[in-house]
Amino acid sequence: MIVKMKFLSITGPKADIDRVVEQYLSKYEIHLENALSELKTVQNLTPYIQINPYKEKLKLAEDYTALLPEDAQKTGKNMSLDEAVSCVIETDRTLASLKEERTGLEARRNKVRDLLIKIEPFQDIPCSLSSLLDFKFIRFRFGKIPKEYFTKFKNYIYENSDTVFYQCHSDSQYIWGIYFSPKDQIHRIDAVYASMHFERIYLPNEYEGTPEEAYQRLAAEQARAEQEIHACDDKMADYLRTHAAELIGAKEKLESMSEHFDVRRLAACTKSKAETFYILCGWMAASDAEAFQKEISNDPNLYCFVEDNDNNILSQPPTKLKNPKFFKPFEMFVKMYGLPGYNEFDPTIYLALTYSFIFGIMFGDVGQGLCFVAGGFLLYRIKKAALPAIMGTAGIFSVIWGFVYNSFFGFEGFFPYEPLIRAKDDMITLPGIGSLNTVFVLAIAFGMFMILFDIVLSIVNAVKQEDKENIWFSQNALAGLVFYGTIVALIFLMMNKSSSLKTVLPILLALVIIALVIIFLKEMLGRMAEKRKPAIEGGKGMYFVQAFFETFETVLSFLSNTLSYVRIGAYAVSHVAMMQVVMMLAGAENGGAPNMVVVVLGNAFVAAMEGLMVAIQVLRLEYYEMFSRFYKGNGREFKPFLKKN
Repeated sequence: MIVKMKFLSITGPKADIDRVVEQYLSKYEIHLENALSELKTVQNLTPYIQINPYKEKLKLAEDYTALLPEDAQKTGKNMSLDEAVSCVIETDRTLASLKEERTGLEARRNKVRDLLIKIEPFQDIPCSLSSLLDFKFIRFRFGKIPKEYFTKFKNYIYENSDTVFYQCHSDSQYIWGIYFSPKDQIHRIDAVYASMHFERIYLPNEYEGTPEEAYQRLAAEQARAEQEIHACDDKMADYLRTHAAELIGAKEKLESMSEHFDVRRLAACTKSKAETFYILCGWMAASDAEAFQKEISNDPNLYCFVEDNDNNILSQPPTKLKNPKFFKPFEMFVKMYGLPGYNEFDPTIYLALTYSFIFGIMFGDVGQGLCFVAGGFLLYRIKKAALPAIMGTAGIFSVIWGFVYNSFFGFEGFFPYEPLIRAKDDMITLPGIGSLNTVFVLAIAFGMFMILFDIVLSIVNAVKQEDKENIWFSQNALAGLVFYGTIVALIFLMMNKSSSLKTVLPILLALVIIALVIIFLKEMLGRMAEKRKPAIEGGKGMYFVQAFFETFETVLSFLSNTLSYVRIGAYAVSHVAMMQVVMMLAGAENGGAPNMVVVVLGNAFVAAMEGLMVAIQVLRLEYYEMFSRFYKGNGREFKPFLKKN
């Protein structure tokens, strides 16, 4: 069902807008429209421009609540605006101080880590690093050299050079060490080592004692820094955990205030004498609009005007669906096709009933249906998703048709009565055609009924929209109903060998021809009925050629749509055949004892695979054969601007 909407224009002193939003509008769902766009005919309107003062604080609150531990309290404390702002400011100040402390600790740790990395390869040097600085005539260099170059250096250069190389550490690629040279030879020796790709490492003066002592001291200092960083992190986490309720409450309050403030984006301002007024426009459910007007009736600073003349409203009413809880999950399928327009029939209940009914016919089995019911509604209770609820509802009809077929997990004749229909075996003899499967014939008959019913729904929609062409002249109007209904009546009389066929045949044929002529001339007749000119657009020749092919297509569409319903019977028979294969594999034929493992696995496979295929095929029937006749789905969603308190 589509909720009836009312268009409201709300106005009052500009400075009073926050009070109105907080005190009144927050209690109701209102779909706001841009007042400047809606009130184009009103002069001297200006936009309501003002910077949102809550955005910055809200951003901080969102950032800090995102850091809350998972086990933190998730229920927000009820807070005033001042309390919310103070909470965010105090949190920001406290955490900023802790972050600054942590940044300093990280810088200290990183410095120590760099020193550790530099000194680590030289731990084997037995003397104090500071003592090396006391040499007057000897110079030294720390660094690393590639292994391949060090081998060449030792074999060809080292013995004839004024240098001593002390090796400290090595890996697969490099050798770390320190070389010494006389002071007056150091530049020449540096050049030699440089030619061997020696990479110098500069050790700062912070090291004390031997390299090994310095390394141990720095490692301990790094560990202390890491501990202090963790302690700082714990302080921040403890603070957030302790103040979780306040932070969440502050965030919720600031969200609400920011949202309320943003109402200004859709408001307009107008000046009357010395005072400026705001204007808000939007859609509200009729019941809410009535309650809102009643609530504000004694407020001297607030005025609300409800527009009853649709011709004065520029925007189309948004669509808000309201259906019983049992049918509400099927709104998902409706929205997948498109929301109904405001003046359109809401097909949710119709889709729910037809979808579940057809699914049951195509997948009739008591046992498998009960599994769908149990699994679907259990998942719906846990996940609150629409699809499991749809599966559960469809499962109910599977159970019903399972009793009709007398099938329980593929065991035919499980219950002590004869099945009302044997999907695979029951046959019916039709005059001039011969024997046909009963389920196929019933599927075609059902399809004929659905097409006629869909045309009736199309006429209802056209009446609501005052669309005369689609009331009287189109293939989904009264002309189409007469054409197809007459064809159905003719087929029914022929199948039953009615004695009155010869008498009524001329009348029926005349009705078919008249209906076809009206459908052929639908565009021209529609224009004439709505007093639009010209009655024929373009040349007459092109009009009649186009009308001919459209009429021919209409006849073919009726035929193809009718035959599409054969798939209902096809899947019903297919289900029985697949379960017979399962029973054969399980050795249950001819009264034998079945292999229950095969039975269980076979039922699971059929339920999963065929259940999915049937679900898709039924949805296809809904969209292509049913919805296409009466439903446009061009509505726009009702989106409340404010969260209802």
